[in-house]
Amino acid sequence: MEFLAEYASFLAKTVTLVVAILVVLVSFAALRSKGRRKHAGQLQVSKLNDFYKDLRERLEQTLLDKDQLKALRKTQSKSEKKQKKTPEIKPRVFVLDFDGDIKASATESLRHEITALLSLATPKDEVVLRLESGGGMVHSYGLASSQLARIRQAGVPLTVCIDKVAASGGYMMACIGEKIISAPFAILGSIGVVAQLPNVNRLLKKHDIDFEVLTAGEYKRTLTVFGENTEKGREKFQEDLDITHQLFKNFVSRYRPQLAIDDVATGEVWLGVAALDKQLVDELQTSDEYLASKAKTAELFHLHYAERKSLQERVGLAASGSVDRVLLTWWSRLTQQRFW
Repeated sequence: MEFLAEYASFLAKTVTLVVAILVVLVSFAALRSKGRRKHAGQLQVSKLNDFYKDLRERLEQTLLDKDQLKALRKTQSKSEKKQKKTPEIKPRVFVLDFDGDIKASATESLRHEITALLSLATPKDEVVLRLESGGGMVHSYGLASSQLARIRQAGVPLTVCIDKVAASGGYMMACIGEKIISAPFAILGSIGVVAQLPNVNRLLKKHDIDFEVLTAGEYKRTLTVFGENTEKGREKFQEDLDITHQLFKNFVSRYRPQLAIDDVATGEVWLGVAALDKQLVDELQTSDEYLASKAKTAELFHLHYAERKSLQERVGLAASGSVDRVLLTWWSRLTQQRFW
């Protein structure tokens, strides 16, 4: 018991010391960052050809014996010297990534990446967007789509690759591509609009709790969580959803006129194989396959605009990531039987 008491005391002191150090570091970082530009960031550019070359060379080193490897390197060296003497001007492919959440937060990086590449890209180049998103807020994905439209307006070919999902707002972005490539079992579509909210007004009434909503303007508030909703408010809310849906359909039709829009704008989703039949996509292929084939004839550059995060943000993101991983692990365990 005496040992446990001493250990508990030591543990408490250690935790206190660690917390104190973190507080000092966070305070110091806050003082240093004060007055700096809030959204300072940096564009990171990497050549994907070098990545594919490294993969191939590592495999060659494992599979070939010394003599075979020596002969191969000699041949490659001659080829590289020949190319240097008569350099070939290869087309450029700019590769972007968009991993969308409900707020389309990745738009902040996407807008800077597009601004950068449009300063150099020509109609002879190509932009490839690797897109993954199940959709989210209308205005957020509307802005993300408008950023992609800048590429089309500049006359630069845009290819959108979908390996897992591009639904709702995700498909709003995807349809801007002159070519849409999908993995066979990616999820696409969901051209529709949904809004849902709970209403606890009857619960409040049961406990004699009043809730008042004061507005100026007949339709300033249609449906509420706490107030008593009216049939007129519901009708107006539904009308707004229908208008948004029609705008969504018009937007998709503008960029993919070959679609039978009323057949696919039902809110349904399709796997890649079925989406090809519906003309929601143009080819069935993974992004890896497409980029690896492009790397044989073009120079591939991956662009990523990274925001500089403060110490407070990094600590918060680390904590948030840990919580997310725990929740995701337990959710996977609870739901895994559905997929077996």
